[in-house]
Order: sequence, then structure tokens, then C-alpha cells
Amino acid sequence: MVIAFHMQLTVLDPNNPEQDFPSTNKALLEPDGLLAVGGCLSQTRLLNAYRHGIFPWYNPGEPILWWSPDPRLVLFPDKLVISRSLRRTLRKNSFIVTFDQAFDDVIAACANSRKDATGTWITTEINAAYRQLHQARFAHSVETWLDGELVGGLYGVALGQVFFGESMFHTKTDASKVAFATLVQQLKSWGYQLIDCQVHTGHLASLGAEEISRDYFTKLLNQHCNIPARPSAWQPL
Repeated sequence: MVIAFHMQLTVLDPNNPEQDFPSTNKALLEPDGLLAVGGCLSQTRLLNAYRHGIFPWYNPGEPILWWSPDPRLVLFPDKLVISRSLRRTLRKNSFIVTFDQAFDDVIAACANSRKDATGTWITTEINAAYRQLHQARFAHSVETWLDGELVGGLYGVALGQVFFGESMFHTKTDASKVAFATLVQQLKSWGYQLIDCQVHTGHLASLGAEEISRDYFTKLLNQHCNIPARPSAWQPL
């Protein structure tokens, strides 16, 4: 990722995690959604970012970059699409799916899977920051197991009735799709109203994710982030 920094970008103070982000309407058109630079990855800063539809994404050696793309890829739990082949896989029950049983392993596997492509944005600092969010019960993982081996999964951040997906991986066919489909069904039972998928991918679109405007996304966050999910959410199943 090569970024030519623009004068209009807000530079965040790394010593002031409570500093407000600029309005997401000020995000750049090119690269799409780049909003601010700098700051820190403290719990306060990260939760404030997600609450306003902003997330960090940057490569090693770069300053922290904050994004709010338009349009935004989301999935409404009621609109989950399960293909015939995936439905057959789910019915076989070959995979075992768990929640919050191996967060550190999942985020490490997500980072490794990105290294095989064009480098990873899951830096050492990102890894540490989200592990802290997990310890504080804001970040969660879903794991897919086959014969006792972790073969797929995903992690993200939960605020109110919104789950913000961050990254997923798989080493066996359909393992990440099984994790995602199981998560969506579980989130629905817990009263979640929205899943943020950030930007378009064919993988997520095939599961029912759709693009909406940033303004509509912001309205949904204002509507659902401050309403708690059901008490059973993220409790041991």
C-alpha cells in the first residue's frame, strides 16, 4: 500500500486517545476512505473508531492509517446466503466450530495467511492491541476445527448489536465459510442487527454481504451500537 499523504488529512495525537476523529464525510475519495493518520491503538481509540465506522489498516513501516470507505460492505443477519455446497458441508458436521477458544491462534493465522499474498497489515502492534480488546471482551474469535486441528476462523469487534469483522483465514476448503455462517446464525440468535464486512470481496458477497452508503452505515451504527445484545451473547455455549 503506497500512500501519498494529503494536507487535508487529520494527524492524530498519539498521546491523546480521547481525541475526536474528523467527520467521516472528510475521508478521501482516493484512496477511498482514508480519513486520518497517526494516533495510537489504545482500547479507547479503537473503540471510538469502530463506534464511528472507522478502522485501522496499514502496512509495517507506515504510520497508523484510519479508514472509512464509501460504500461499505455489510451483512444483515437475515440475509445470509448459504449455497447448496456449503449447506451440504454444514450438514456433514465434519467441522467443529467454537467461539473465543483460540483468539491468539486465529489472529496469528490470519496474519500468516496475508503474508502469503501481498504482505500483512496485522502488524505486531495490531496483534497486541486486538489481544487486549479480546481480554476486555470486545474482540472475539470464531474457530473451525477438523480432527483437532485449527483449519479456519475469523475475528472481529463487537459493540452493542453490531459485529465488526476484521479478518478470516482457512487452510481447508469451506473452513472460513463454515465459521462465518455459524457466526451469523449465532449473532442473529443473540440479537445482533448488523455485521460490518468493510470492503467488497467476492467471498463475502457470495454469503449475502451487500454494499450500502457510508451515510446509511453511520445511521445504522447510531441506531444499534448503543443497544446491548442479549445477555447470552458470547457466553460459553
